[in-house]
Amino acid sequence: MNLSFNVEKIRQDFPILSKKINNKPLIYFDNAATSQTPICVIDCIKDYYEKYNSNIHRGVHSLSDEATSAYEDARNKVKDHFNIKYSEEVIFTSGTTHSINIVSNGFSKILTKDDEIIVSGLEHHSNIVPWQMMIESSGAKLKVIPLMENGELDMDEFANILSLKTKVVFLNHVSNALGLINPIEKIINMSHEKGAYVLIDGAQSAAHFKIDLQKLNVDFFTASAHKLCGPTGVGFLYGKKELLHRMEPLMGGGEMISDVTFSKTTYADLPHKFEAGTPNISGVIAFGRALDYLNEIGLEKIENYENDLLDYANSKLKQIEGLKIYGESKNKTSVISFNIEGIHSYDIGALLDKFGIAVRTGQHCAQPIMDHFGVDGTVRASFSFINTFQEIDDLFEALKKVKSMLS
Repeated sequence: MNLSFNVEKIRQDFPILSKKINNKPLIYFDNAATSQTPICVIDCIKDYYEKYNSNIHRGVHSLSDEATSAYEDARNKVKDHFNIKYSEEVIFTSGTTHSINIVSNGFSKILTKDDEIIVSGLEHHSNIVPWQMMIESSGAKLKVIPLMENGELDMDEFANILSLKTKVVFLNHVSNALGLINPIEKIINMSHEKGAYVLIDGAQSAAHFKIDLQKLNVDFFTASAHKLCGPTGVGFLYGKKELLHRMEPLMGGGEMISDVTFSKTTYADLPHKFEAGTPNISGVIAFGRALDYLNEIGLEKIENYENDLLDYANSKLKQIEGLKIYGESKNKTSVISFNIEGIHSYDIGALLDKFGIAVRTGQHCAQPIMDHFGVDGTVRASFSFINTFQEIDDLFEALKKVKSMLS
């Protein structure tokens, strides 16, 4: 165990952890769905509305200047945190789903019916449906990297389906349903050798370890603030400048234009070309503050502590007879997806709530993964640096009681 990690001190930064559920202290194990928010981020949002609430980029008055400065400072924080070369390669969006739709829409007018795109079998629906919609307009063909028995990607089959016809490969860095870490470095290199572009959905990875986008040499990367101790409704898309210049914007309107007449519109330069309308200004600024907070703790410390939590939870839950864990692998983030024989996942989750324990149940927006394992859903316990070993003990004891009640 990482005794140098002061989790009790960190927990004091999160007001919601003092809440009680059904007269029990809240144990929050749904971090993969959304992380909790520290007081410094909450205060950042409050500070914006109390002190300099104004629209950005368009005004000459002091409030607008202050808001614009804070907004663009957040862009630079994202740039620095993910080691992005140019700030204009950071596009602020409403989240990962919005970002993926920008890319799929952009490629809808670039790809043809002779082209192929590849998705992994581990995807969240938000990295499947937008590409299926794109196929309807472009005629491109979709191929899928199948899963091996334990849920990991079949890399031999990926090598077989990857060809010179492949134009885009898109997959998540970490599976939201299983916590498996995909070998994206290898996938990026193999794809580039065939001339294909790669989009990585980093929604589930960015909160757990440091990511260097220049080192990865990936073409597109996206993540959401609410997985990173930030607010909901905010995320970012990274794209290489030359690709973003080629792509058509998803939305039209104010801010994303350079010149407008009734006969023709000229788009603005990056990043504004993809940021139509008034953005979630306070959310973006708070996103920057959330990244500051994570860096103040240290991503390496967070990664090591969460790995310890995962190892401990694995050792405890495997003691429960009839409990099956899906997606076991050495390369995982702190997520355990499981079922107990003879008990529906929903019933387990509903009873755990009576003990104050929040977990996620169901398909986790990843139906193909559930189909692969032949189940209609799982219980997902996802741990974060705000969680404790005692909370895992409490989960273990609660699961034993749930099993005795429902068996």
